[in-house]
Amino acid sequence: MIRKVSAGDAPALEWFKSSYSDSSNSSECVEVAAAPDGIHVRDSKNLLGPRLAFAPAAWAGFVSYASEE
Repeated sequence: MIRKVSAGDAPALEWFKSSYSDSSNSSECVEVAAAPDGIHVRDSKNLLGPRLAFAPAAWAGFVSYASEE
């Protein structure tokens, strides 16, 4: 399940960027935060903007697929 959530929907989350993020171009990065209800993803340029929330199983499937590519 994927759902779009607003910045006010989630409590304070601990966000992190991928170690693969290009520090020379910080405008091209997403941030991820784990929460009891799933994984939240946001655009690092728009911290208060919309977020996506993924169920743990959906996120695990994405990570598994992405790691094979």
